[in-house]
Amino acid sequence: MSLVEDFKKFAFKGNVVDLAVGVIIGGAFGKIVTGIVDFLVMPLVSAALPSGNWKELKWVLKDAAKPEDIVAVKYGALAGTILDFFVIALVLFLVMSRIFKKKEEAPTTKECTFCLSEIPIKATKCKACTADQPAAKAEPAAAKSDSGTTKKAAKSKA
Repeated sequence: MSLVEDFKKFAFKGNVVDLAVGVIIGGAFGKIVTGIVDFLVMPLVSAALPSGNWKELKWVLKDAAKPEDIVAVKYGALAGTILDFFVIALVLFLVMSRIFKKKEEAPTTKECTFCLSEIPIKATKCKACTADQPAAKAEPAAAKSDSGTTKKAAKSKA
């Protein structure tokens, strides 16, 4: 295969296109969060600080006559960037925790009541000590049909 064909195969796979869309949306999301921080959070912080515009705070290492020739460590701008990061991380955490909220899965194993070894939840005898096990309390998920009705509901229709 030629280099162009290989590149087309790579570039137009679903994962690569999804990743590109995610990066573009992430960039736009970053701009929104930066706007929120710059125009909503920072004015409140600046009002609380006596120096006012704290993003302009800096340590001057070398003073000069022209403002563009001044050599300085701009720790205020660094603090603003760090705050941007924490706001983005917090918002992503809140959004992702809501989207990917894990549902508690039903257990697949249980302990034998006699020897305490781990056995499948549907087991009626322990494989280690061969003791009889009580029946599973919960109705298995396989008892539900495609329409979502249980066996009990299906029997009442018949």
